[in-house]
Amino acid sequence: MNEKNSKKTYRLLFGAMTSVFVLMGASGASAETLESALARAYSSNPELNAQRAGVRVRDEDVAQAKSGYRPRINATADIGRTFTEADTGRPRGPFGGGSSISRLTPRGFGVEITQPIFDGFQTRNRVRAAESGVLGSREQLNTTEQSVLLDAATAYMDVLRDTAILDLQRNNVEVIDEQLRQTRDRFNVGEVTRTDVAQAEARIAASRSEASLAEANLRNSIAVYRQIVGVEPRQLAPGRPLDALTPRSIEAALRVALNEHPAIKARQHAVDVAELQVKVAQGALAPQLGVAGSVDQRYDRQGEGDSALSASVVARLTVPIYEGGQVYSQTRQAKEEAGQRRLEADLVRDQVRAQVTANWGRLEAARAQIQAAQAQIDAAETALSGVREEARVGQRTTLDVLNAQQELLTARVNLIQAQRDRVVASYALVSAMGRLNSRALALRVNHYSPTIHYQQVKDLWIGTTIPDGR
Repeated sequence: MNEKNSKKTYRLLFGAMTSVFVLMGASGASAETLESALARAYSSNPELNAQRAGVRVRDEDVAQAKSGYRPRINATADIGRTFTEADTGRPRGPFGGGSSISRLTPRGFGVEITQPIFDGFQTRNRVRAAESGVLGSREQLNTTEQSVLLDAATAYMDVLRDTAILDLQRNNVEVIDEQLRQTRDRFNVGEVTRTDVAQAEARIAASRSEASLAEANLRNSIAVYRQIVGVEPRQLAPGRPLDALTPRSIEAALRVALNEHPAIKARQHAVDVAELQVKVAQGALAPQLGVAGSVDQRYDRQGEGDSALSASVVARLTVPIYEGGQVYSQTRQAKEEAGQRRLEADLVRDQVRAQVTANWGRLEAARAQIQAAQAQIDAAETALSGVREEARVGQRTTLDVLNAQQELLTARVNLIQAQRDRVVASYALVSAMGRLNSRALALRVNHYSPTIHYQQVKDLWIGTTIPDGR
């Protein structure tokens, strides 16, 4: 190998080596950052916006439950036409007798008001259950927010990783192509055999295949990024791990997760709802007390032109004695459901604990892999340099050089993967702790507040227009 060809090969190798630092290098002023991508996902992700709408749906449960305290008012009106012909039982004569005919138009209108007074505390418990359901839906929203932000961070890092790997594979194709050209030149002058040429040709075909696969992986990662973030990735800046939000020990991470994770809180609210539903079911066995008032105006009731006005106020006490066993069954069913919700809460706690432990291990492994990959790159670069020098004097074969190049490429790909894994694992750990949200990440967004809509609708007595005007 002459000196000119050797310098060209080393320039290609240097170009490939720079791709390793794509996950850590400096970025331009116009580049998309990981934080801005997360902000985009927070504001426009359809899954997250759908969950916000779901919380607003649950807000109306409170207004519906409170309607049990309020009166029911109904107005009625009716009109008809009657024809009556009656036989008087006397012979028809100049002074009467025979049959009588009556044509009337009975009509009227009225208003009825019913006001519940006591219903075995069913309404109160329904309101409390609805309020707990709203709180649970908010925690589910927080869980969805965490999931979306983690998916966005993962998609961001996947695009960075696959871009860097594609650059490495393309540069590797150029390096091996140059190696093939040099091998053919040496074969033409009798320095190597046809076998060396064939080995280089096989390796260039394999490298092109790997480059095509890397390109396909990048396209898939771009599609996922577009789905989650909402825009095409353009000039992505390096991603950084969430070291500031990562505790120093796994014990601290577990304490935070078990106290703050929204999935656990959502299940706790579900337990509250189930326990209150037991009380609602039991309330159906209690006496029911209510008041009903009505006013009716009638015309043509008995004779043409007559009218009558009636009004009444009635207090009614209903004491259930036996409901065919339905209420008792519903109570038992509600108790079983409450037990099920408690078991589900325990299950979620175990799942959160397992997620924290697993992601802590992944983060530690990624840190170790970065150090190992960097050491592997240093060793592989030294080995490749030595093999190339030895090949120049005939002590190494072309296959030895190709294998050394492949080992260096593998080491660089391992480093890129480890860098990506470290960032993603840090986000996954913070998510498992329950702290991966827009406020903790200090995202520059208009933070969504579910309490605004709740305060607007929870005490509404009338109206079909939702607060946004629709």
